[in-house]
Amino acid sequence: MTTSPKPQILLTNDDGIDSPGLWAAAEALSEIGYVWVAAPREQSSGAGRSMPSTSDGRITPQLLTVHGKDWTVYAVGGTPAQTVQHAILEIMGGPPALVVSGINYGLNLGNGITVSGTVGAAMEAASHGIPALAVSLETAKEYHLSYSREIDFRPAAYFTKYFAERLLNGMPDPEVQVLKIEVPVEASADTPWEIARLASTRYYLPDPPIRGNLSDPGAMGYLLESNLNLFPEDSDVFVVLAKKKVAVTPLTLDMTAPVDFRKLKQDLNSR
Repeated sequence: MTTSPKPQILLTNDDGIDSPGLWAAAEALSEIGYVWVAAPREQSSGAGRSMPSTSDGRITPQLLTVHGKDWTVYAVGGTPAQTVQHAILEIMGGPPALVVSGINYGLNLGNGITVSGTVGAAMEAASHGIPALAVSLETAKEYHLSYSREIDFRPAAYFTKYFAERLLNGMPDPEVQVLKIEVPVEASADTPWEIARLASTRYYLPDPPIRGNLSDPGAMGYLLESNLNLFPEDSDVFVVLAKKKVAVTPLTLDMTAPVDFRKLKQDLNSR
């Protein structure tokens, strides 16, 4: 692990090592810490916090020059969550002060976040006791799996740095393990931000393939819910898409339902 006096930041994503969103975050974070970049070798959107046994785990150091600055980065043969594990236990040789996942092409909203590799990487960091950010930028659907350079990541990079600075000393509330940041497409550094809860209604709707036979190849697609009135005004969906504010959602790994255990036991016994 480096002896740099700067705080150690691990940066990862789910779009892969070649994503321009990753590099926008790296440049912004380098102003406040020593940035280790380790990301999946391949596009890994939708990987969640998965740990498939088929991942090869190969770690390939690469030297990249970004805006005249040389970076040693690590491409990992694994999911975003596996990349976090390899980075902490092998590449860095110890835990960083902060893990940042992003900047993602496209928003991660509502009850679909368990699908997100961006959020999955941050959740994996949280399981190691490390504060984490998961940052996503609103883009048109056709850019979600792209490495398009038409996307302006600078506003999202600004908010990545803004919240990273505040978390380098730990989460302000011990009940929070991850901050999920959703940045609207037309945001600027002056765009206000708001604490938002996860929407409980789907924003990404599954879209079945059109095919002649079930045995034909056919990947499931998705549609975007256009009726924003379906979502509460304090939800991440409404805040970022209707109010056009940056939506900041506190997350925890504890997925236990907030119910009265004794009453639940009684109700289950009475059925």
